Amino acid sequence: MRIAIASDHAAFALKQSLVPWLVEQGHDVADLGTHGTDRVDYPDFGAAIGDALASGSAERGIALCGSGIGISIAANRNPACRCALVSEPLSAALARHHNDANAIALGARLIGEEMARACITAFLTADFEGGRHQHRVDKLGAPLPERLTP
Repeated sequence: MRIAIASDHAAFALKQSLVPWLVEQGHDVADLGTHGTDRVDYPDFGAAIGDALASGSAERGIALCGSGIGISIAANRNPACRCALVSEPLSAALARHHNDANAIALGARLIGEEMARACITAFLTADFEGGRHQHRVDKLGAPLPERLTP
C-alpha cells in the first residue's frame, strides 16, 4: 500500500520509528516530514497528508503530532481526506469499517510506539463496510446543503 506519513517536531521520533517498520511490512512509504526536531507548524504537515491523498500519490495517510488533534484538524481541511484521531486499535478499525477513513492521526505524547503500531495495523487491515455507512460517508464530501438533508 502507498502510505504518506507526516509529523511535527513533537512526533518526529515516533515517525522515525514507524517509517522503517512500515517499509518492513511491505508498504511504499512517503515521508512528508518534518525531518528533524526543530519547531515546525503542524498545519503544514496535516495539509501535506491531505494533498497526498487528494492527488492519489498515497492510498492512506498517517498524521502525527503531540496530541494528534491539531494535525487531524489540519488534514481534514482537505475534502479528500477523512482523518480519524485514534488512540487504540478498535477506534482505528472502526474508522475504516464505518467512516471509510483514509488517514489516521496519533498523538505521540499520548501513546507509545507499540500502541501506535497496533493502531496502524488495525487501520491498514480493516475494510470499509459500505452498505448503511455509504450514504453518510458520501455526505462528508458533499456541499453543505446536501449534508443537512436526512
